[in-house]
Amino acid sequence: MSKQNETKVIVDDLNLYYADNHALHGINMEIYANQITALIGPSGCGKSTFLRCLNRMNDLISSVRIEGKVIIDNKNIYDNDVDEVAVRKRIGMVFQQPNPFPKSIYDNVAYAPLKHGIVKKGIACDALVEESLIQAGLWNEVKDKLTQPGTSLSGGQQQRLCIARTIAVKPDVILMDEPTSALDPISTEKIEALMLELKKDYTIIIVTHNMQQAGRVADMTAFFHLGDLIEYATTDTIFINPTQQKTEDYITGRYG
Repeated sequence: MSKQNETKVIVDDLNLYYADNHALHGINMEIYANQITALIGPSGCGKSTFLRCLNRMNDLISSVRIEGKVIIDNKNIYDNDVDEVAVRKRIGMVFQQPNPFPKSIYDNVAYAPLKHGIVKKGIACDALVEESLIQAGLWNEVKDKLTQPGTSLSGGQQQRLCIARTIAVKPDVILMDEPTSALDPISTEKIEALMLELKKDYTIIIVTHNMQQAGRVADMTAFFHLGDLIEYATTDTIFINPTQQKTEDYITGRYG
């Protein structure tokens, strides 16, 4: 457990505004290395907005103003000397809808490592593509059709391709925004098994509407409500013995 109790991300008094709308209120939390942290709560409570603060995706929205700090490996990613593109390389993102590039399966995985100069074309790139697809649990299904378009795969395979694409640049942290909500139960099961495997090498933060999913995969769970972090604890505590009435009401289905 030694590695698992290391703090990977420190969120310090994070506030986010969409113009005059105060959407996240003074969020403080520590996220641990090599664990899966789930963010749960009703729609519109700030989970995805918070997730996008962790790799500066909200910077792309002109009306957004952010105060506070997100410290990853002892560096605030919002410091003036930090390049947001470099942040997004270190902190990968997997979206709700699988979104492979309109390229071959091979090029989907190779594109970013080549662009960032992580590898050069040839044997090293081939090896990285294979390793990433193996890690994403997809290699055996696609090894004979790497030149086919990524969009030709099934939804579940496309999502694993997006995961392979994310891990190809060797990020420190993987963010997943409802990565299985568009998938069937069998594909969902594969992605969940994959997440449990990937946490050996990565810190994973997942937004999920599916509380059973949080219960199955997450080490820690954070409950958000109307822009506030109501409660953050081990997943067992949140589901079995929450300290806040609001958390209990949500978990037991009284609202949401």
